[in-house]
Amino acid sequence: MSDLYGFDAFAPKEIAARIETIGVAKARLPLLSMFMLAVLAGAFIGLGALYFVLIKSDASLGYATGQVLGGVAFSLGLFLVVVAGAELFTGNNLLAMAWADGKITTAEVLRNWVVVCAGNLVGAAGLALLVFLSGHADGNGGAIAAQYVKIAAAKGALPFASAFFRGVLCNVLVCMAVWMVTAGRSVVDKAVAVILPISAFVAAGFEHSIANMYIMPLAMLLQTVDHAGAAMPAITLTQFIGNLVPVILGNLIGGSVFVGLVYYVIYVRAARG
Repeated sequence: MSDLYGFDAFAPKEIAARIETIGVAKARLPLLSMFMLAVLAGAFIGLGALYFVLIKSDASLGYATGQVLGGVAFSLGLFLVVVAGAELFTGNNLLAMAWADGKITTAEVLRNWVVVCAGNLVGAAGLALLVFLSGHADGNGGAIAAQYVKIAAAKGALPFASAFFRGVLCNVLVCMAVWMVTAGRSVVDKAVAVILPISAFVAAGFEHSIANMYIMPLAMLLQTVDHAGAAMPAITLTQFIGNLVPVILGNLIGGSVFVGLVYYVIYVRAARG
């Protein structure tokens, strides 16, 4: 009956098997392909963040409205990753399922995570440089540039624990989006699966390490020029690194433990008695 109405998504147990199969393939990608796909993913997430900041720069929007609309816009990033094809560190935390099942080694997992995270940084920071050179942030009377710096300053000021737990919560939602995307059979299915979890984490103000690899470098570039006399708080490399370390760790725990390993225990380990 469900197929008659088009609700033919894969069941959770089938999703678990597909996630493992995909994880094995991801872990064994050739190094150059893995890195280049990671660069693309960093740029894709950066484009989603660009869309988010554009909406947030509109001062006429209320806080909740701006956050939710911005979150929906940010969904562009993961949608590009899952449909166009790319390697995203936060989504690849689900490799923990294949690792727990003994299908890939610890070395293969760590190789993927390190290479993909580095590629994501290159893609996100590279996009930040291109956006800076394009003059995009001068739009809306310099309000876009001011918004980037405001967001980056808030991220840089987060205490370690707050950044860590916001990273955990963020990647629970990101990996749930990836999990549900894997259930879908069409592009429309994937779009629906992405929008709600991703817009929720953005609206809630949680921390995504790859988005921060775009926002904070761009803010650091923007503060070097005058934007309509707007006061620009200082964003430093130390703040950038101080944000990335706890957020990456939080993303890792949120995705690999609270999603990947939990579903491994429920659907894979339990099935084997």
